[in-house]
Amino acid sequence: MIKVNVVVDSPKWKKKIKDPKKYLQQKLNKLKKISYFKNKDQEFSILLTNNYIMKKLNNKFRKKNKKTDVLSFPLKNNSYIGDIAISFEIINNKSLSSNFSYEFDKTWIHGYLHLLGYDHKRNKDYKKMSNKEKKILQSLNK
Repeated sequence: MIKVNVVVDSPKWKKKIKDPKKYLQQKLNKLKKISYFKNKDQEFSILLTNNYIMKKLNNKFRKKNKKTDVLSFPLKNNSYIGDIAISFEIINNKSLSSNFSYEFDKTWIHGYLHLLGYDHKRNKDYKKMSNKEKKILQSLNK
């Protein structure tokens, strides 16, 4: 079973997604129908925050003094695979040309794949990760 812990430290999130924990658990229930994710015993946390906190986290952990949309902190501790932090403002801005839920899904999936060991440092790895993201998004939005 894939389980998510959700911490909301910016009230703006609940204006767009009424119950983020329930929303994400519904998405994860769809995810476990994909053969790759069947029978996975994983747990991770998502911090739904703002640009200010994201900039602080990015500076502290990556030495980059700028805001970012998502940060992933992989941790292999039995079934606990790590933490993800996501910025409301960046997702909201991206959603002006699409849809908030779609942009949020793209972002947390991206962070989740980083927890699973995917990266995009090389072009080959970027394509592999991007294809995986697209397949997951398609199955979540059926």
